[in-house]
Amino acid sequence: MNGMDIAEVAQRSGVPASTLRFYEEKGLIASIGRRGLRRMFDANVLERLALIAVGRAAGFSLDEITRMFAPDGRPRIDRKVLMAKAEELDRTIRKLNAMRDGLRHAAACPAPSHMECPTFRRILRAAASGAIGRRERARRPSRH
Repeated sequence: MNGMDIAEVAQRSGVPASTLRFYEEKGLIASIGRRGLRRMFDANVLERLALIAVGRAAGFSLDEITRMFAPDGRPRIDRKVLMAKAEELDRTIRKLNAMRDGLRHAAACPAPSHMECPTFRRILRAAASGAIGRRERARRPSRH
């Protein structure tokens, strides 16, 4: 049987064997059999693992990533879903930039205490209103 055993896949992909077993359990990857007790994988598993890694780095859940593969295993990535994730990342980046800038200001502010700093007070008001510190729920694009 051609292919790579789980240890080789782990070594070449940087994904721990425990994660590979979990991905297989979730249906993200599939072994092609066993050699003794070791799972064997086709070489194309490395590309699939790279796609999973990109999806995870972009903030997609494993369930969302699973839906990005057709039943035959080929990628079927909805461009609208990618655009929605990019817009979500833009919102997160704007919030984080504002928080970073506010914290830098508060750290260098000449006010006697942080509570007397108008910028720090704005950060507190934003936090109290829920504008920061709360994760947005992922919006799912409608399916027609």
